[in-house]
Amino acid sequence: MAWATPQYTPQEVNAAGKALARTAFPVTTDEGQDALTVINNWRSSHAYPLNTFQITLRNRSRRIERKVIIAQREKRLDSIHRKLVAKATMRMTQMQDIAGCRAVFTKLADVYRLVALYKNREFGHTFRNEKDYIADPKPDGYRSYHLVYEYVGTGPGVPYSGLRVEIQVRTQIQHAWATAVEAVGIFTKQALKSNQGDADWLRFFSLMGTAISAIEGTPCVPGTPSTKAQLLAELQTLTASLRARDMLRAYNTTIDTLGSAKDAKYFIVELDPDRGNVTVWRFKAKESEQANRQYTTLESLIPDDSRRQVVLVSVADINALKRAYPNYFLDTALFARLVDKVLKGDFPDPRPPQATAAVA
Repeated sequence: MAWATPQYTPQEVNAAGKALARTAFPVTTDEGQDALTVINNWRSSHAYPLNTFQITLRNRSRRIERKVIIAQREKRLDSIHRKLVAKATMRMTQMQDIAGCRAVFTKLADVYRLVALYKNREFGHTFRNEKDYIADPKPDGYRSYHLVYEYVGTGPGVPYSGLRVEIQVRTQIQHAWATAVEAVGIFTKQALKSNQGDADWLRFFSLMGTAISAIEGTPCVPGTPSTKAQLLAELQTLTASLRARDMLRAYNTTIDTLGSAKDAKYFIVELDPDRGNVTVWRFKAKESEQANRQYTTLESLIPDDSRRQVVLVSVADINALKRAYPNYFLDTALFARLVDKVLKGDFPDPRPPQATAAVA
């Protein structure tokens, strides 16, 4: 199998990142195109270690829950660009989430069981850091458990040593929240995922983050009401003024698939919300480099003000694609049901944010 290997020094990769930060989309300048060549190689070189991590994640997770959703993805170019612009001191080689894999469990207890497996068993790669955004949620309402490792290669894996992979572990309702933020951001042309945009939408998702934390019995989001009555009153007001329930139910997409379905491992998903259309390109495992090249080309052609989105992911099959990435299909059905449940008051009192989650 042909895997991309790093062809540029860290200094060249970081220089390309600075050039990308100066570039507008669609990319038409020579400087921008040169930067894309370097960044595409850097990003696609993560495919080998990412595949290794995903196999371990799948094996460990399925010992805990058979129906767990496993997926992997490389960071989108627009997300890389946004981070580089927002943090002028950020270097490309510093980004810990260029490559990421994810496990989505039904039960919160299973999230912590998997984390314990990684902490207590030999893994063979260098642990770098962790963030428990479940016990200590972000102010925007985001909740998940992150583990970051540095790949240690042997044999054919030696060229990839030092590349970092982020593992995200979350529950289905945490995942529903996260994908709804992305979907509504696409609907409204706002970077809600980056905590930018309409203050009412940002507040709505912070409040829903606390409601979901109350359902799961974990600490509420900082800066949100710690009583059920106050939380419900504010959520009802915002839901009505934003017409949030209509927004979450209004979108449907048609799906076009290209490429052979047999043995497909990688999927490029392009969402065009203005046309209500999703195009999915399928690639076999041996076509990793080809998939990455097409991914970068498609991303580079999207104007800055466009709502189109492109992502390269790997899942078990196309049936798992929509379950793992519902936001790219404008599917917010599970989150809409959660909103209905919360607005009926069908959740317990929130726990204060200073409390610590103790889930065995």
